[in-house]
Formats: sequence, structure tokens, C-alpha cells
Amino acid sequence: MRVEEEDDTDEDDYDSDGESRALVAKATGARFSCNDLESSDAEESEDEMDGRIAPYHLMEKRSLEKSILLELEREHHLKVQEEVRSKLSALEVCHQSEIQRTVSAFARLQKYAESRKEIDRRLDVHFQRKIAEVLDKHLFLVQRDHEQKSQIVERRIRDDAALEEAKRKEQAMKDEKIRQERAKQEAEARQKAAAKLAAEAQKAAAEAAAKEAAEAQKAAAEVSKSSQNSQNNVAGTMRANKSEIKSELPGIKVFADHSALEAELRRRALLDQVPANIHSSKEFSRYDRQIAKSIGKLMPTTDSVKARAGELIKALDGQDCPRPIACRIFANKIISIVKSRNTKDKTFGNLAFACGYVMLLVTSQVPDAMDYLLAEFHRVCMYTVPKHLHALNAQVRNRDYYRLIGYQEENGQLESTESYLTYVAAYVKLYAAMIQTEIRGVRHPHGLAEGWKWLAMFLNTLPATTATACALHAFLKVAGFALHKKYGSQFMKLLDVILRCFLPALKEQGSRIQAEAASNLQNYLTDKVYLEEPEGQYLAQQLLSKELFT
Repeated sequence: MRVEEEDDTDEDDYDSDGESRALVAKATGARFSCNDLESSDAEESEDEMDGRIAPYHLMEKRSLEKSILLELEREHHLKVQEEVRSKLSALEVCHQSEIQRTVSAFARLQKYAESRKEIDRRLDVHFQRKIAEVLDKHLFLVQRDHEQKSQIVERRIRDDAALEEAKRKEQAMKDEKIRQERAKQEAEARQKAAAKLAAEAQKAAAEAAAKEAAEAQKAAAEVSKSSQNSQNNVAGTMRANKSEIKSELPGIKVFADHSALEAELRRRALLDQVPANIHSSKEFSRYDRQIAKSIGKLMPTTDSVKARAGELIKALDGQDCPRPIACRIFANKIISIVKSRNTKDKTFGNLAFACGYVMLLVTSQVPDAMDYLLAEFHRVCMYTVPKHLHALNAQVRNRDYYRLIGYQEENGQLESTESYLTYVAAYVKLYAAMIQTEIRGVRHPHGLAEGWKWLAMFLNTLPATTATACALHAFLKVAGFALHKKYGSQFMKLLDVILRCFLPALKEQGSRIQAEAASNLQNYLTDKVYLEEPEGQYLAQQLLSKELFT
């Protein structure tokens, strides 16, 4: 039994040794088969195994279990390496395909963006064309609406003026009828008295006829004498004014058209026939207050314009006040509105147009008032003539010279140049508002034709200075739209003269105020302001406050 057990043990040991050798041989074969791998992979595997798997040596004796574990661990390691390598290859292929897809998608996106840009560009062009069409249509509708409003306002003013004229004629007819009835009654009374006292009446009538004839002859002689004296006074005043201009202006050059100077002298002579302080007399102070009150209540609305014009026409037609005195008071008060109102306020332009309507309505019924208005304009602002006085040397530029060209004194001191230019612009705006105002069916005694003549004489005779530039800009700002509408290309030629001749001469002088005046004129021409209707040209029907509280 013991021997058998030993034999079995030996056989088992032999078998175990055989199996160990087979495993070793197998492991050895597997060991050397790894040489087929790339050197880099072998180095990586050796680095990874460094410190974890002990190097395998064939000559080293180990137990069977350790050898098996070592071989299994190595096989597992090689298998993991192979799987990692395959996964890396798959990931690389996937990455390359993803890059290709990304490049393709980016190319498609760029192509889509370019197509969208082209579509947006086409849409922008289309929308811009549509916007331009809509804007043109809107501007056309606005212009047509303005023309309709203008026609409505003119028709309304014309109808009101006709109504006032009809009422005035009706009242005159009534007064005439009453006067005729009174005359008839007086005649009947005289006839009855004559029937009772025939002889005495005949004698008294003869004496009265003789006396009346003598008085008539005397009155006719006095009238002819007074008319001759007035003509002599006018002529003498004109001659005196001419000599006065020559004598009072040493060292001063007068820039003006000859016909304009003659018209100014004639109107000033007419104005000088009425004393300047006539409003302070007790006899006519009531008319002065009445006219001043009517003008003081003037507002830029059609209702106010009609009411004030009616009041002023009635005042000028008064029987108690002579017509020349009433006309001078009216001219003085209507132009003094420049001093009584704030000329720097934006609403002054609206008020100037309202004054233009009032002046047209009044002078169309009382034509004599226009000469007094123009004379008053020439008195307060020489650029309404148009006329310019230029001092030839520094000695002439004294207090008398500045008073002569229109500077006002305040507390013994002359006003500043800025204040003077502000009033010059205001007076010229008021003058331009008067000449550009038109009412259909109403004849204008001093309308756009006179404004065209004024502009031509201004550019032909007056030099380019700060004051003339301010006056020219004020005139164009108010009357330029109406002149362009009526004269068209001829008006554009005058604007070209301003651009080519007047502005360069003005810019050469180089002061701050002159630069500002030149800039205003340049902007007027560049922005084509003459194509836009001036603000306030069309009067409101009534004030907003009146609408709210009625």
C-alpha cells in the first residue's frame, strides 16, 4: 500500500511536471509571439506593467499556480490592449466622419446664410421702394390738403369780407335814406313856411342865394388855395428831404435804387403832413385808444382777424376823424406790434401772418392807408425801402450815424447790435407777411409783384453786410415760398445770384455775427426751405383755449 501511494504520488508529480512544462512552453510561445507587436506598443505595455507585473524569466522557477496566473494576467492585459487599440481606431474613424459631417454642415450653413442675405437684400430694396412710394403719396396728399385748407380759408375770408361790405353798403343806404327823408321833411317845412310868408320868403331866399353863392366862391377859392399849398408843401418837403439827405450824410454812401428813393420820399412827405404827436391830442386820443385796443386784441385766428379788420375799417371810415390822421394812427399801431410783442418767440411768425391778413383787408377797403403803412415801414426800418447807409470812415460811425440807420436808445444808451438785428428781421418779416398775403377776390395794393421788385432791387443795389443778410434771410423765410410758387425758375435765378455773389462777399468779412448770418442763408438755400410752407401761413379757425372753455 505504501509503495503504491508513492507510485501514485510520483505519477502525480510527473503529471504535474508535464503539465507545468506544457504551460511553460505555451507561455513561452505566447511570450515570444508578442514580438510581432510594434515596438511602441511593447514599450507602452512594458511601462504599464512596470511596477505591477514582474518580468517573466524562463529560467526562473515558479510554482504552477503562479505561472498560470501570470500567463492569464498577461493574456488579459494583451486582450485589453487590443480592445483599447480597436476602440481607438473606431473612435478615430468616427471622429474623422464627424469632422466631415461638420465641414459639410458648415458649408451648407454658409450657403444658406448667403442665400438669406441675398433674399434680405432683395426684400430691403422692395421695402425701400414701397416706402418711397408711400412717402410720395403721403406728401402729395399733404400738399393737396394744404391747398384745400388754403382755399377754404381764403373763401371764408372773402365771404366774410363780402358780407361786411354788404352790411356796410346796406347801412350806408339806410343812412342815405334817412338823410333824404330828413331833407324831404325839411323841404316840406320850408315850403309850408314859404306858403305863409311868400313875399318875405322870396326876399330871404334871394338874399340867402346871393350869400350862398358868395360863400361858395370863397370856399372854392380857399379849397384851390389849400390844395395848391398842399402840393407845394409836398414838393417842398420832397426837395427838402433830398437836400436833407445830402446835407445830413457827409461821409456816408447811400445804397438804393433811384425809384425806391423817390417812392420813399413821396411816402415820407405824405406822412409828414400829419404831426407825429397827433395821438396825444385830446381831440384824437379816443381814436388812438380805439385803434390800439383793436390791434392789441389781434390773435392768429380767422375769427380774430375778421373781427379786428372790421373794427379797424369802421374806425378809419369814421366821420369825426380826418382820414389822413386815422391812417397814420393805424399804420403806427399795426407796426408798433413788433415792439409790443416778443419778436424772439416762435409765435411771432404766426402773428405776422395775421397782421398781413388784417393789413390786406383794411387797405383793400381804405386804399389810402397803404401809403401810410409803407411810409411807417420805411421810417422804422430802411431795409423795407430797400436802402443801406454805409459809413466811409470810422469818424462817421458816431451816435448820430447809428440813430440814422435805426438804432434805438435805451436809458441814454444805444441798443446792442444783436437787438438791432433782431428788430430789423422782425420788421422785414412783417413787411414780407403783408406782401405775400393773398385772398381770392381781394385786390392787393402792394402784393407779390412789389415783393419781387423789392428782392430784385435789394440784390442789385445793396452790399453784403450782416444787416442786409439778416434782412434778406427774414424776407425769404416768410415770402420765399409764395415767390417760388408764383415765379418758379425766375425766382431760382435770384437764389443763384445769392449763392454765387452775395454769400461769398458776406463770408469774406469774417466776423462772428456775419458768419452766423451767412450760415442761416446757406442753410436756407441748401435745405431748400423755399419749398416748404412757412409755419403760421394758414390761420387757425379759433384758439384751442376757446375750444376748451366754450
